[in-house]
Amino acid sequence: MRVRPALVVLAVVGLAGCGSARAALPRGGEPVHLDPATFTADVDNRYWPLRPGTRWVYESVDADGTAQHVEVTVLDETYRVAAGITARVVHDVVTQDGAVAEDTRDYYAQDADGNVWYMGEQTTEYPPGEPQSTEGSWEAGVDGAQPGIAVPADPRPGLAYRQEYRKGEAEDRAVVLSTDEKVQTPTGTYTGALLTRETTPLEPDVAELKFYVPGVGQVLSLQTSGGSEREALTAVSG
Repeated sequence: MRVRPALVVLAVVGLAGCGSARAALPRGGEPVHLDPATFTADVDNRYWPLRPGTRWVYESVDADGTAQHVEVTVLDETYRVAAGITARVVHDVVTQDGAVAEDTRDYYAQDADGNVWYMGEQTTEYPPGEPQSTEGSWEAGVDGAQPGIAVPADPRPGLAYRQEYRKGEAEDRAVVLSTDEKVQTPTGTYTGALLTRETTPLEPDVAELKFYVPGVGQVLSLQTSGGSEREALTAVSG
């Protein structure tokens, strides 16, 4: 399926550190010491509400026209990661030409401030003509892996944070660019969207913009360097 071009209005934002104590989120490989008692698997962050039964459907197209179908479902299931925190399980399935290309169980939990933490993933990739791989899997508390922030509670332009950390394997980072974006996808036109820019030191030439809409979740991602993949929300239910 061809994804309709998105209408993107980008604010011009400085990326300086925000200098607030409330923004003391992990940014690199530093360890964090989290109290499981202050976390919940009931994630209600307005930009990333994980209500069991919610399902998002995305269509992705890259520069050479390769299309993928993505379905993300919040399960009525929790998982206790090695770090001792009980997380919500989100099932993510990517198909290409009718065949499963990747099958992932992601783990998310929310702290008392409302930050959504990414606690790990169990992923299996099925590259055509090659053996399946679980190389991208990681879990907070296993082999030095550290959790990161999926979506902050109080996003403000310039707020930077890591999303995951397993040295040499998973080192994604993000910075907030704006909280007042207008964005269009096949599901409609949205205002007041959160815009983040994601990078990783493991692939310094790659960057991606992501848009999150209050009450909906992620609606669009755009690769802005290192490729031109576009992934847009085409349906949401639950």
